[in-house]
Amino acid sequence: MKTLLNGLLAGLAGIALGGAIVWQMRAPEGVAHSGAGAIAPLAASPVAEKKPLYYRNPMGLPDVSPVPKKDWMGMDYIPVYEGEETGDDGAVRVSPARVQTLGVRTARVGRRMLTRPVRATASFQFDERRRFDVTLKYDGWIEGLLVATEGERVRAGQALFDIYSPRMLQAQSEYISALKLLEEMPVSLTESRADAKRLLATAERALANLDLPDELLQRLREGRTPLRHIRVRAPRSGVVVENRLVQGMEAPAGTRLYRIADDTVLWLVAEVFEQDIALARVGQEVGILVSAFPGERFTGRIGYVYPSIRAETRTARVRIDVANPHGRLKVDMFAEAEFMAQLSGAEELAVPDSALLETGRRQIVIVQKAPGSFEPRPVRTGARGDGHVAILSGLQEGEEVVVQANFLIDAEANLKAALNAFGAEAGEARQ
Repeated sequence: MKTLLNGLLAGLAGIALGGAIVWQMRAPEGVAHSGAGAIAPLAASPVAEKKPLYYRNPMGLPDVSPVPKKDWMGMDYIPVYEGEETGDDGAVRVSPARVQTLGVRTARVGRRMLTRPVRATASFQFDERRRFDVTLKYDGWIEGLLVATEGERVRAGQALFDIYSPRMLQAQSEYISALKLLEEMPVSLTESRADAKRLLATAERALANLDLPDELLQRLREGRTPLRHIRVRAPRSGVVVENRLVQGMEAPAGTRLYRIADDTVLWLVAEVFEQDIALARVGQEVGILVSAFPGERFTGRIGYVYPSIRAETRTARVRIDVANPHGRLKVDMFAEAEFMAQLSGAEELAVPDSALLETGRRQIVIVQKAPGSFEPRPVRTGARGDGHVAILSGLQEGEEVVVQANFLIDAEANLKAALNAFGAEAGEARQ
């Protein structure tokens, strides 16, 4: 057994020696042959392990440590290596690998026209310029009521009621008498005929002043008989929004008998908040959504901005003219109005909203000075809209600002003060 074991060991040694010889003959670059034939690999330079400069708080707090440790929640402090620390110029340097891990994205500072939507609740009202009252210029009594209900739609020229009026009856009789007098006057009596013509013209004007329709005047000329009942017709098309008539009632002169409103154009009165009222401009197009017609969008234009603000709601009324040719929109129907407000008269320097970091006392953006080098920079902002904010000072067109993961880089920058205080101690620890 011992002999067998010694033979096995000798065989293994031979195999190893043969392999060494072959390896030596095919030695790769970086391995040298010794004069004695022994295998002597070149000494490889050891790879220096990268050591952290310090460890920072994982939550971004201005707290660092020269040695690894955990915070109060048990989270490990994050190592900061050379090239990632905050420089003397205020820039934060982050390795490309960390930039990729953080998901840092940037955007170029440019000029754009800023707009933003302004929304307001509103309700439809009749256009006050399209309302008409039906009144009489003479006393009378209603003897035939043809339109008796509010909400009824009438056409221009449609008969509303018949009225008996002694004053109108007298004026007709005077006109017929003047007409007959002129006809019976001999042509030879020139001066008398002239007086008769003036009398007829006066009687005709009296009927016109009482609003006698032209067709009834023509009937008087042809029939020479006064009309007991005068038929009053609608002056315009629209909806009867007020009716004060009852069959047989007395209708004194000047009394409003009907109020008719043309609803082919309505007013949408919107309540716009005080901070948005300066953005509403006459002629601006407005989109309108009505709950009665889901998914359908109506349009109108701002016609007037009222000069006062409601003290209770701090809103101002904005009047929007809306076409309603088919009568689908109803008065007092609620709606939501929206218009795109142009925040300035020209393009402004702007950055995306996400680029801006705000605290109670400052507004900053993170500027990418070079790949992996970031500088927190204070800015002064202006109007906001369309997902962007105007920059009044602090940036120049063409610079790159961080729009994603900027709060992490800002947390790095906040460590600068702590690092300066910790510098001497960290230097001694590295030595």
